[in-house]
Amino acid sequence: ALTGWPAKDEWDFEFLGTSNHPFIKANYPHHEGIWGWGGVADQSIIMIRNIRRSMVEYHDILWDIGYAKTWEDASLNLENLYSGAPPIEDFFAWRDWRVMEECHWYGWFIDYWMEGGLMRDMFTHKITTPEHWNMLMMPTVYTLAELDYDLVVGDDEVTPSYDPHCNNGDVTDGCEPIAVISAEKLRDYDEGPAETARIANVLLKDSRMGKYVIDPKAWDCIWTELIVKHKGLKTVHQRPGFVEKDYNFSSEMLEEMIWQLDRLIGKYSASPWNTKDTANRIVELIVEHRSLIQTELNEVNSGVRKLSERDFLGPKERRRRLKVKEEADPDGATSSTAKKDKKDPTEYFNELERKAFREKRKARRVKRRQAQRAKKEADAML
Repeated sequence: ALTGWPAKDEWDFEFLGTSNHPFIKANYPHHEGIWGWGGVADQSIIMIRNIRRSMVEYHDILWDIGYAKTWEDASLNLENLYSGAPPIEDFFAWRDWRVMEECHWYGWFIDYWMEGGLMRDMFTHKITTPEHWNMLMMPTVYTLAELDYDLVVGDDEVTPSYDPHCNNGDVTDGCEPIAVISAEKLRDYDEGPAETARIANVLLKDSRMGKYVIDPKAWDCIWTELIVKHKGLKTVHQRPGFVEKDYNFSSEMLEEMIWQLDRLIGKYSASPWNTKDTANRIVELIVEHRSLIQTELNEVNSGVRKLSERDFLGPKERRRRLKVKEEADPDGATSSTAKKDKKDPTEYFNELERKAFREKRKARRVKRRQAQRAKKEADAML
């Protein structure tokens, strides 16, 4: 809106081809993302969101698109984005399955871009090898045990390596971001206009885009039309149903989030990072997020914020108890959505496991054929 030019998702670049969309929304290198834009990017800007809120909305978007496994299936469900609140039980099942691991992906994602594509293990955050990195980029193919750093890399000294996308000029100015933007502040009624100006000023400084930025006098107006009056596309803040306090996390999960934020704060507030504006902004934002999560953890531990039994059960036990409950009361109402609209996240998880099996089987076939070809070539040389 600040330039009149449109944005496009990374997956649309991958499946629909390159087009005149100078702004690319990307989740890469997260497993929900893909480097779909080839070598047409010039620079990066990283958007930071509260880790806790990221977990909730990540699941809810998956639910909106029916836990789609392919770009085609996701595209068919785009009209469902932000149209309703998922049944809270669906979130609980996903939360217990994924949140502890996704906390590591959150920090790993930030490190990847800030360090210009440096290859790291997302669980230990150690610098890793290209071989291990390639395995990490296929998390549905390998189990956590198979991805273990000590198993794959061991105690060997590791030479720093960078993602070829960042090393080979696929981003003209490099992968390290030129600015850090707060997702929360951008939508805040007090701080939103200033965060919008931050984006606009970054664009103004770029010789390729600066000439398209609208007059500064209109920046506040654009923000008001999009955020206050909801004139643009539907967003997460227009989702009806549950509010943030309805989504609970156990103390263990909150502690994992805090551990990850402490790691990031310690890293980017120390030398040599503390001389960079981008690193200082990350620390500023994450310190705020950490304070909010620490408050919630204190409330959980003191009993002020009461967790129910379902906030401690594992996903299998929760599904078993839910099935028993539904069998005992087949005509009972669901929590937020009619039963006919309920999506089953277990199928999403099961498909990941099936995909992993298929990929492993394919890899074994390829390896076997390579061995057969090598043997034939060796025999031919005798």
